[in-house]
Amino acid sequence: MRGADGLFRTKPDSLLQTTWYIPVFMAHIGFGALAILNGSTQFFEKLRIKKLGVHRTLGKIYVASVIPSGLTGLIVGFYATGAWFSKAGFIALAIGWLMCTIIAYTTIRKGEIIKHKNWMMRSYAFCFAFVTFRIYLGLGAAAGIPFYDYYSYLSFLSWVPNILFIEYRIQKLRIPDVS
Repeated sequence: MRGADGLFRTKPDSLLQTTWYIPVFMAHIGFGALAILNGSTQFFEKLRIKKLGVHRTLGKIYVASVIPSGLTGLIVGFYATGAWFSKAGFIALAIGWLMCTIIAYTTIRKGEIIKHKNWMMRSYAFCFAFVTFRIYLGLGAAAGIPFYDYYSYLSFLSWVPNILFIEYRIQKLRIPDVS
């Protein structure tokens, strides 16, 4: 398995030979991909205004994708490659993504549209770690940095700048968290 699949090349054979790890990891990736594709549609204002029903349906699909991806991400985070802080970064990512998404969902159920919008932006910032992680992974490889020298840092670099940027945008847009 180790040589056949580069995705798992840094994982110990004992983990890969379990009956649960690969299916859990693949569920994390599959639902995460669905969430990132689906969530990207939610920021089109015309869709929200003119097709509110479509926006709501896509939002439900997003939440229904985040929950299994976040929960499985939490599990695989404990088995992340690298230093202890690699595990901590991926576990924090999963928890943050789940929390922001759940808060966003509960605020819209209460009719708190502005709070919902802010929390969905935060949720998608966590979701977008799926993309930023791969960008940084590619940049490290292109720069010739040995994999183990930078991989553990990506567990935080993939999402912390995203969250800081979104918090800046929320403040700049002056979207108050009051309804």
